[in-house]
Amino acid sequence: MTGDRLRRAGGPGAVILLVSAGLAVLEASGQAFWQGLAINLGIFTILTLALNLTSGFTGVFSLGQIGFMALGAYVSAILTLPVGLKDAYLSDLPDWLAGVHLDQMAGPVPIGFLGATVVAALLVTAIAWLVGRVLMRLSGHFVAVATLGFLVIVRVVLFNADTFTRGSRTFSNVTPNTNLWWVWIWLLVVVYVVWRVKRSPVGREMLAQREDRLAAQAIGVRVLDPRLVAFVIGAFFSSVAGSLYAHFITSFSPTVFYFDLTFRVITMLVIGGMGSVSGSILGAIGIVGLTEVLRRVEDATLLYGLSQIVLAVIFIVVITVRRDGLLGQREIPLDRLFLRGGLRRAAATVPEADQRL
Repeated sequence: MTGDRLRRAGGPGAVILLVSAGLAVLEASGQAFWQGLAINLGIFTILTLALNLTSGFTGVFSLGQIGFMALGAYVSAILTLPVGLKDAYLSDLPDWLAGVHLDQMAGPVPIGFLGATVVAALLVTAIAWLVGRVLMRLSGHFVAVATLGFLVIVRVVLFNADTFTRGSRTFSNVTPNTNLWWVWIWLLVVVYVVWRVKRSPVGREMLAQREDRLAAQAIGVRVLDPRLVAFVIGAFFSSVAGSLYAHFITSFSPTVFYFDLTFRVITMLVIGGMGSVSGSILGAIGIVGLTEVLRRVEDATLLYGLSQIVLAVIFIVVITVRRDGLLGQREIPLDRLFLRGGLRRAAATVPEADQRL
């Protein structure tokens, strides 16, 4: 059994080694464009996985995820903003917040950035728990409209909270702490957590009540609790993505975190497959790559807005022709990719009755 476990762990281990080697080569190359593209890909993959956990696993279609991303971006940016800049840009901050500066360095590593990201994510998680206690009792289009209302509320609050967010003005001078390693380490953590949740008892409850809520309740499966767990964890990781995004672009306003980002992440999820961790990754890769290609076409042809039109057409075609997306609920088995015959050897150790189950 130990050998089988080692063989099963070989696939993920090989992926981690390949990703680490790729990041090291990309960082050493000094290619700023490709590094930025890899950072964007990592952030959007985190967002897609978080939305998949909230909507794909539970069937509760949320349109408010970018609201949690926006909150994470602003909170972490405020916490890491140097005190001198707070006096200049946010002069009306309360005294207890004006003196906070979580951007200390431990050698080349900004540990304060990690602290600010985690603090922001925990605060957003608390908000998600309070909101989710109400919204996760809804189903169907009701919850979609309600979460959309939450996104609108967040946007209005950010516009009007001049003391903390500068309102409609650009929040700038954010420390550029985000790099390849920060983004992809967080991405690996998110992939692992979402993968484990899917295969946990709570994950099976999520999938069961998604398929048939009444039948799941009839056999004792809870409805509210797994939905709330998915909603809260998804909000935590969305906030992390917001912090990474804020410290990557370094200047932003509330208009950044609205329908455009919401639609883009939903498109990634739908194309990859709702309920599939592997599908979320493939969907993010496909849309980020296609968006970059279309952006270049727009610059060459001056047909601005072409990327949004193409993404909308692709979205309509997918939900019409292949509603399950590329993978549906299936996953790409890593041991099949990296260990020749690994699945066959593992299956040979399982009794025939277990294989039938």
